Amino acid sequence: MKATSTKVVASAVTALALVAASCGASDDAADAPAEDAPAEVAAEAPADEPAEPAEEVAEPIKIGIVAPSAENDLAWTQSMVDSVNRVAEGRDVEVAVSGGLFVVQDAAAAIRGYAEDGFDLVIAHGTQFGAPLQEIADDFPEVSFALGTSTDFFGKDNIYAYSVEAGEGGYVNGVMAAQLTQSNVIGVVGPVPAGDAKLYIDGFVAGAEAQNPDVEVNVNYIDSFGDVLLASEAAKAFVESGADVLTGTAQMVVGATGIAAEEGVPWFGTQSNQTDLGTDIVVASQVYHWEVVLNTILDQIAGGKLGGEAVVISLSNAGLEMEFNDSYALDAGIKASGVATIAGLSDGSITVPSSE
Repeated sequence: MKATSTKVVASAVTALALVAASCGASDDAADAPAEDAPAEVAAEAPADEPAEPAEEVAEPIKIGIVAPSAENDLAWTQSMVDSVNRVAEGRDVEVAVSGGLFVVQDAAAAIRGYAEDGFDLVIAHGTQFGAPLQEIADDFPEVSFALGTSTDFFGKDNIYAYSVEAGEGGYVNGVMAAQLTQSNVIGVVGPVPAGDAKLYIDGFVAGAEAQNPDVEVNVNYIDSFGDVLLASEAAKAFVESGADVLTGTAQMVVGATGIAAEEGVPWFGTQSNQTDLGTDIVVASQVYHWEVVLNTILDQIAGGKLGGEAVVISLSNAGLEMEFNDSYALDAGIKASGVATIAGLSDGSITVPSSE
């Protein structure tokens, strides 16, 4: 604040002397040498205080997400969108989402666009985006990128790779599914045998077989992440062949859950909480909490480390969570076995067999 100054004049003595002279002072007084009146003195005003520096307003962290499916798919893309929104609960962030970009060239254009616009972190949410990302990262060395699911950051100092121990939740679901089936036949609808999809399915099969060696788990990889019709046809074929429990992974599972709902067949979900796909058929869902690694990445970006590291979420670091559907009347004993399996996987007393 600028200081105000007040000028004070000390002239009282001068004024009294003038009054005395005008009133006819005695000759003695008149003859007496007059004392010099004190000079008029002005009090110095204090110098202006320096203005306080304006507080710097921190700009929000800009995060761009590029994904192959819709942001509300209750599966792959929504798992990341929900996680970034949870990050936003504790940080000042600005989020932009480009979903439905299953064509790699379109996704690459969106990734480059976010980098050109000065985003702090650009998330390429799909392993298929890895090839163009390598070139884009070289063009924008001051921008941090993240690629998943992958453990390969291509030796780049500005790319983080993120992955998930999806087989853990798959194993838990498999243990419970093997106890729910009456026919001992379970159907699994998958996209392609790669990434977190294969990890989940391999874990599910291992869990089911560990619980019940007599169970038959049939897997159909339909070679598509987004073909809802193919997923629906695969699920229908499983049910017609005697499967009375289903599961699957990727954004096309809405087709499979539609059949499960029509036939009243229990469904086990993964990636996001899939209860909304059928409150009377969804038993439990493995939910990806990417915010566990995203917060680590953002802290490192703030410290100047833009990449060059692979990070993984799991049950043990709370990056994975098993969420039960309270509306589904799951037998207490089956649920207890699921909870015990979660504990065993978390503390290492149970391990998921390695995928081939």
